[in-house]
Amino acid sequence: MNHRDHVELLRGGVPAPGGVWADFGSGGGAFTLALAELISATGEIYSIDRDRGALASQEREMQARFPTVSTHYMAADFTRPLDLPPLDGAVLANSLHFVRDQDAALRQIRGYLRPGGRLLLVEYNTDRGNTWVPQPLSYKTWEKLAARGGFTNTRLLHRRPSRFLGEIYSAVGEA
Repeated sequence: MNHRDHVELLRGGVPAPGGVWADFGSGGGAFTLALAELISATGEIYSIDRDRGALASQEREMQARFPTVSTHYMAADFTRPLDLPPLDGAVLANSLHFVRDQDAALRQIRGYLRPGGRLLLVEYNTDRGNTWVPQPLSYKTWEKLAARGGFTNTRLLHRRPSRFLGEIYSAVGEA
C-alpha cells in the first residue's frame, strides 16, 4: 500500500479539515501522514507509539511533507491512561490487533473523544491471527466490539485486497 491507499482508507471518516485527532499505535506514521493530508494545517494530531525511533522517523517525514500540521509525538503505550485534550477523532490503524483486552482499550479511547467524535479503525478482515497479527478482527467482530464500547453509527468505509490475511478494511464509529 502507498500514501494514496492510506488516505482513501481514512477519507470517508474525516468529515472536514481541522480538529484535534490522535493516532494510537502510529508506528512509522503511514496513517498519521494520511490523516495530516485530510485535516490539513487547521488540524492538530497527537501521534502515540511506544517506539521512540519510529516516532523520530515519522517526525522527519511529517516535517518534510506536512510541516504546517501541528503534530505532537508521544512515546507511550496507548492502552495506558494518557494526558490528551478532548479529541474530535482517533485513528487505530493496524494497532488494535496487538491489544489483548480490546474492550478496555476501546473504552479508554472513547473516553478521550468529544461527544460525536469519530474512531477510525483500519484492520485485517479476519478473526484468525498469526505471529505478526496476533488478534485481528473482522468487520463483523468490529461491529460487536464497537457496540460494546459505546460507539454508534458504525459503518464500513473501504475494503481493499491485502497480501497479508486477504483483505484490509476501514470503518468508523461515533462516540
